[in-house]
Amino acid sequence: MRVVEFWCTILVLFALLINGKAEVYIVTMVGEPVISYTGGIPGFEATAVESDEKLDATSQLVTSYAQHLEQKHDMLLDSLFDRETYRKLYSYKHLINGFAVHISPEQAETLRRNSAVKSVERDWKVRRLTTHTPQFLGLPTGVWPTGGGFDRAGEDIIIGFVDSGIFPRHPSFGSHNADPYGPLPKYRGKCEVDPDTKREFCNGKIIGAQHFAAAAIAAGAFNPSIDFASPMDGDGHGSHTAAIAAGNNGIPVRIHGHEFGKASGMAPRARIAVYKALYRLFGGFIADVVAAIDQAVHDGVDILSLSVGPNSPPATTTTTYLNPFDATLLGAVKAGVFVAQAAGNGGPFPKTLVSYSPWITSVAAAIDDRRYKNHLFLGNGKILPGIGLSPSTRPNQTYTLVAANDVLLDSSVMKYSPSDCQRPELLNKNLVEGHILLCGYSFNFVVGTASIKKVSETAKSLGAIGFVLAVENVSPGTKFDPVPVGIPGILITDVTKSMDLIDYYNTSTARDWTGRVKSFKGTGSIGDGLAPILHKSAPQVALFSARGPNIKDFRFQDADLLKPDILAPGSLIWAAWSPNGTDEPNYVGEGFALISGTSMAAPHIAGIAALVKQKHPHWSPCCHQISLTDNINKSGQSRKAYSSTAIF
Repeated sequence: MRVVEFWCTILVLFALLINGKAEVYIVTMVGEPVISYTGGIPGFEATAVESDEKLDATSQLVTSYAQHLEQKHDMLLDSLFDRETYRKLYSYKHLINGFAVHISPEQAETLRRNSAVKSVERDWKVRRLTTHTPQFLGLPTGVWPTGGGFDRAGEDIIIGFVDSGIFPRHPSFGSHNADPYGPLPKYRGKCEVDPDTKREFCNGKIIGAQHFAAAAIAAGAFNPSIDFASPMDGDGHGSHTAAIAAGNNGIPVRIHGHEFGKASGMAPRARIAVYKALYRLFGGFIADVVAAIDQAVHDGVDILSLSVGPNSPPATTTTTYLNPFDATLLGAVKAGVFVAQAAGNGGPFPKTLVSYSPWITSVAAAIDDRRYKNHLFLGNGKILPGIGLSPSTRPNQTYTLVAANDVLLDSSVMKYSPSDCQRPELLNKNLVEGHILLCGYSFNFVVGTASIKKVSETAKSLGAIGFVLAVENVSPGTKFDPVPVGIPGILITDVTKSMDLIDYYNTSTARDWTGRVKSFKGTGSIGDGLAPILHKSAPQVALFSARGPNIKDFRFQDADLLKPDILAPGSLIWAAWSPNGTDEPNYVGEGFALISGTSMAAPHIAGIAALVKQKHPHWSPCCHQISLTDNINKSGQSRKAYSSTAIF
């Protein structure tokens, strides 16, 4: 049935395209949305709420006025256009008054000239802003005990995630090992059914799950077989962020037979409400994201975690934060919902921030006190530092080094970039077996067409003892994260150290007059990179974390507003991953991932905000200057989340 509906939609869109180049537009109407309507229309009483109240979306006043707004949207469209020439995708009623519609540019111009219309903006794209941290923030010994322990931290608080969905069967989201989750009457969201398994996505811990893709479908970007027409996470990003904020406590992080500790969300007892509006190949569209936020607030979430942002400042508005997306966030705050949004990953350059709203908390990413290091020990006595979450080679034993380009089955395979070590069928197993394979880190790794995971698989399939991946060229600001692998392996990130390795290999490798290797004499061994090193150091802003100050328009003029608002851990964060996930090629098929980004920082703040909400349920999200964790625990045992104040 869903497939039939999808193809019917495609046929309608095809008809629209024949009549002109149809696109998705977000139309804002004259008149107040539910959240700020103070009365004045005969037959409809005021629905606006005070700063210390939450919106009651079930009240007769709210539902009646919301229906009135939607009728106005439909009447306007019907009065201007024939029904077969447009397709309304969403009506926005609660946080902004408007709608998303698929129309031609000529029809958009007609709407702009109408006196009932405030603005018409073409839809634009958004992107993802890609578990030791509870201990680092002092939660287990400071905050959690004040609320009854980790098994009560975040009790009855609902965090909404506008992201790429969730993998519901992950242990971080399981409910079978916890006290039963009772019903929460304040939550009105629904739970979609997986079209493949016919099972609900919800289990008590996950309290709601919906997906939004009307704009993506209208734009021709959505493929239901790849993107999943359900809340299922086909990317990995959404599962990761949900687990950081509200994942279960004490979940073993196991990859390739090694355990890297126990994972926990900041508020492990909080409920999770999923609003999928991001997809694996194209990111997402503002029209879908706005619909997801509007629905989340209507459903009754307490906190919103947004690890999503625009590709660039909006060019259609004179002020960056006076567009439908940021106006929707203002409506959410007015409705009593705390919003944490990732600042962006454009650092270290100034004015790279993509979280513009003055009324929400924009979160930067920090490096915490945990580091992963490894070393390559060469036969000439040199020790080369690198990174690699791998076991060591056998103690007190060295192995012959063989470069991928010297063990080719045929010289004609050079066109396949064999030094990347992505295709084992190009290399001679007889020359690799029992040795350490040397590979080169090319641009293919940067763009995602090559991965360290695949290097490890290549080396293992050829019988290699381990592998070394050497970086010979690097752009300023390039970020290298350690990757867990099942065999000894190391990435040499320092170009000068890579040159030391190459020089040693070349001088110790005998060749004939044609350049063919006669004998491999270079040797080495790989250290143990599994154990983290903990430094007693203050948090530092991560290099990639976007910088302020805030900008007021697409010409990057200063907005006289300091942003980001707060800093949270965002570098090398372990959390749940979807086995379907493709966001990080090194973690395809895995259940956990170690990744970095302000996307990881924002859910830390969302989770801590849930703890604040649990402790102070009547606090509004606006205008309280407080310390995030110190105000929960007056004994002073907990640490602040890197900021003396945060706007709630």
